[in-house]
Amino acid sequence: MAEPEKMKLESMNVTEEKRKQLKALFPEVFNEHGLDFDQLKRVLGEWVEPVEERFGLHWSGKAKCMRIIQQPSIATLKPLRDESVNFDDTNNLFIEGDNLEVLKLLQKSYFGKVKMIYIDPPYNTGKEFIYPDKYSETLQTYLEYTGQKDAEGRKFSTNTETQGRYHSRWLTMMYPRLYLARNLLTEDGVIFISIDDNEVAHLRALCNLIFGEENFVAELIWRKKTGGGQDSEYFAREHEYIIGYRKTDQFNMQFRTKKVTEKDFNKTKNGRKCKFTKLEKWGAGSYRQDAPSLFYPITTPDGDKFYPSAPNGDEGRWRKRPENLDQTHIHWEKNKQNEWKPYEVEYFDEAKEEKIIKERSIFYDIATTTDAAREQQNMFRKKLFDNSKPTNLIYRLLQLSTQKTDIVLDFFAGSATTAHAVMELNKEDGGNRQYIMVQLPEPCDEKSEALEAGHKTIADVGKERIRRAADKIQKEHNSKPDFNGKTKSDFGLKVFKLAPSNFKVWESDVEKIEDLEQQLSEHINHIMDGSMTEDILYELLLRSGYSLTVPIEKLQLAGKDVFSVAAGELLICLDKELTQELIDAIVEKQPRQVICLDEGFRGNDQLKINAVHTFKIRAQQKESEMVFRTV
Repeated sequence: MAEPEKMKLESMNVTEEKRKQLKALFPEVFNEHGLDFDQLKRVLGEWVEPVEERFGLHWSGKAKCMRIIQQPSIATLKPLRDESVNFDDTNNLFIEGDNLEVLKLLQKSYFGKVKMIYIDPPYNTGKEFIYPDKYSETLQTYLEYTGQKDAEGRKFSTNTETQGRYHSRWLTMMYPRLYLARNLLTEDGVIFISIDDNEVAHLRALCNLIFGEENFVAELIWRKKTGGGQDSEYFAREHEYIIGYRKTDQFNMQFRTKKVTEKDFNKTKNGRKCKFTKLEKWGAGSYRQDAPSLFYPITTPDGDKFYPSAPNGDEGRWRKRPENLDQTHIHWEKNKQNEWKPYEVEYFDEAKEEKIIKERSIFYDIATTTDAAREQQNMFRKKLFDNSKPTNLIYRLLQLSTQKTDIVLDFFAGSATTAHAVMELNKEDGGNRQYIMVQLPEPCDEKSEALEAGHKTIADVGKERIRRAADKIQKEHNSKPDFNGKTKSDFGLKVFKLAPSNFKVWESDVEKIEDLEQQLSEHINHIMDGSMTEDILYELLLRSGYSLTVPIEKLQLAGKDVFSVAAGELLICLDKELTQELIDAIVEKQPRQVICLDEGFRGNDQLKINAVHTFKIRAQQKESEMVFRTV
């Protein structure tokens, strides 16, 4: 019997996608047994003896990380309209839940779509939450942790130095998350990670492993406070780090520029305004051994060969390679010792209108933790947390890395400073950047100001901050939210919560016949009790690879509700009584994909056969793809 295609109810299989990509690039490394790793090494020009020791990052639990990544998520994201602002129109997302599960769920819908990721993960000081060891039960643990399921389960706990696997646990927690996060980046995307001395070395090594050492962007030093504190043994720590990695070499920094003016050109040569720059490299790195390829001769006005020298008279180096040095733009002068000295000439009439100003790697004057505390005071009338980041710090990273329509992700969102920074920058430059915030509903400390203010979890604080920041920014700029094209800024908020699937999951490891019979009975109606239509709709969107902000329109076809997704590209009908009239009406809309509930056929095999046949015939007539799925 002809059957419609069955809808998969789990997140994208990352491993399978990687294998497909690898096979497309190197089909010769696959045989009847699967992937031939030795052949792959030969194709890549590498020969490694089986017993050879190799340089790399190793820790207890590293092998388990790939099992964590390969385990698909069977969870879903449940929409929470009551906690949202302008739910139907906004492109901004706040997702409450365990970020490992959420990252898996986002793989299909947001693969290669996020321009910038900023995260402020646990610094591993022994005080922050570290996720449970048995990662295969992440959803189970999360549900117990948040009180959505009654059971004796593991709780999220702190990672103290007294535990034997202190660094290993932290690395095992970070590896899968960074691996999945990389998949979400655009080809020109970048990730920035805040960290302190405890794990900065391990984080660099981990990112080299995941992103590639060649994609290292910077290790920025952020001066977080002036004067430092007395919380370390030898030096008063004033700084933290921000590690940056690009996905590929397509990443382009959004540099600041300075307008070039004639007053910067204070020399005259050949009747033209110009300026001179020393050709020899001076200061650090000025010796021949620092750059041997930059030690070569040029010709003096006397016809002699001239080599660069270092400040102490040793052999030096030029600032440019020979192919980049224009001999017609060299100016020669003699010094007090009557020796020739060369300078590069830059003419004003040849100069570019703007000069690029590269960002300094030390952020010493952007913002401090004091500024972050002041922001909290202004927003909530009290300081809620000690270690939140100031908005201006992330604002600057956004300026350097994003354009006006990019998507920004923070999956350790905390108090949602990143979302605040995105809204500030959008209002400043008229952009329409979208943000995705992910935060575990970690309980606020019993003695904290946050709990006293009525915020039970850090996720609650993040959502409330976004609402208040949006209101504040709009009032400051005398603007009101308008989603009909009159203004570009989006101050809405679409809230989702990690939850079990709306569909009963088939347990393949059932051994007893009576358990199998019970499971078969339960799957006659495989939708979970209490599942709302909108809950099911968004789960199917995720499984189909559509974003959580895709436009959705409710249609009436043959007397039934049908949801039109992405201007009719996908039609979803969740009615439990399908008819031939409805099938015909759906086909007339010519969607690329159609999803219906299997139970909607109510055991009518003839109707199901007719439906499959109808879709197939119409696809052939229109010479277009039309996929029909049931769930």
